[in-house]
Amino acid sequence: MSATTTGTGVARTAGALFLFSAITFAVAATVLSTTFDWPDILREPAAVVLPAFTEGGSSLVWTWFATAWTYGLLAIPILLLPAALGRRDDPALRVATWAGAVSVVLALIGFLRWVFVVPALAGSYAAGDTSTRAAVDAAWTAQHQFGGALLGEHLGQLLVIAWSVTLSVVILRTQVLPRWLGVTGLVAGALYLINQGDILATAVPGLPVWDLGGLIGSTAWGLWVAALGAALLLGRIRRPQPARQDRDLP
Repeated sequence: MSATTTGTGVARTAGALFLFSAITFAVAATVLSTTFDWPDILREPAAVVLPAFTEGGSSLVWTWFATAWTYGLLAIPILLLPAALGRRDDPALRVATWAGAVSVVLALIGFLRWVFVVPALAGSYAAGDTSTRAAVDAAWTAQHQFGGALLGEHLGQLLVIAWSVTLSVVILRTQVLPRWLGVTGLVAGALYLINQGDILATAVPGLPVWDLGGLIGSTAWGLWVAALGAALLLGRIRRPQPARQDRDLP
């Protein structure tokens, strides 16, 4: 059995944080895109990326910092969500929750490289001679493929897609939230998965890539996260009710 209730304090907190993170990350990412040609510049060589990073100065570093932590904020509502939905005992949702939280940590590693690792590489590249630049180029490629392509993009995105798809299935199965949210979550997850082709192409040259896949997928997923936040903040949640046990009268 289940009962429809308005959102509890935990649900409203989780909803507000989902919505706040989605909006602020979108703002930070837009600034990053206009000032640093992100994400397209991620596929450029060190000879293009590092001089552009140096030219961006400290304001670019702070933009990366803001982008990282507005996304990193997602870990909190993801961890709060099972309690917000009254489904802490759902094993699938519990596993998905930890997958979602780990995905945020991996994405943070990818983003925060630009705050703690790339500035030193960019400085060495700008001041170095030919041999130094060749060494920095190799170091750049290694950290970019490991911290960025592998951890932040490949594993981070796959785990967060797994979280959103599992949550969408739970929504459709239990109707704990509106059905449309489950359907759009599955669609957004499928679209976001297309971006994996672009990531794998960094390791497998010649792999077919749909250039708009990353933009469409990440935008659709971000809008879905915002919609999830709004549904939790303003909507009604169907919570499971414990079965009532009849007691024999004396």
